[in-house]
Amino acid sequence: MTSEPLTHEPPANEPLIRIVLADDERMVRTALRAILAAEPDLTVVGEATTGAEAVSVVRETRPDVVLMDVRMPEVDGIRATEQILATLTAAPPRIVVVTTFENDSYVYDALRAGAAGFLLKRAEADTLVQAVRLVARSDTLLFPSAVRALAEEHARASVAPPAWVARLTVREGEVLRLMAAGLTNAEIARRMEVGPATVKTHVAGVLAKTGARDRTQAVIAAYEAGFMNVR
Repeated sequence: MTSEPLTHEPPANEPLIRIVLADDERMVRTALRAILAAEPDLTVVGEATTGAEAVSVVRETRPDVVLMDVRMPEVDGIRATEQILATLTAAPPRIVVVTTFENDSYVYDALRAGAAGFLLKRAEADTLVQAVRLVARSDTLLFPSAVRALAEEHARASVAPPAWVARLTVREGEVLRLMAAGLTNAEIARRMEVGPATVKTHVAGVLAKTGARDRTQAVIAAYEAGFMNVR
């Protein structure tokens, strides 16, 4: 997963990215906090040791990003993700699952529940920092090839394509495939030779028709619908 370079640099004069850490292991939280605290554009505003506590802390602190352990006592990271996104609908945080195994079915379920991506606990410090910046400030998938591999292994494909597949326009279908490849809106615009505003319109159409909260959920929905296997 770390073979995909992350190059999203902190913009000048941007507000701090506010982060909540949710992990039942104190050493993990301490290590994450130390890495993030060393960056001028990142700040940790809360910590949680269980999924239930994560929901409470996120509601209180309203962070931009949550680093969520997928396996925690009482309420796991999947349920916590669902509860957070169900209650903070106006300005939901971007939730990144932090896990030991990248092909874990729990991670896939967390992505289906609305997590924006996932990181391995063994990831390098630079990878962690850039991943947080990317999910907070960018319009691309976090580690698209890893998401693709996870979806291909765990996607529970529909017996028949859902109705939204037929409602996609040709252009929206093209945009969805490019989203799955990890292209940003600007890159999609250049590839399709259209303006950025046009791409934003197509992306909005894809999200609305798939019923997805963000690009990650849209890509997961595409794999489960068998859309990615149709040319």
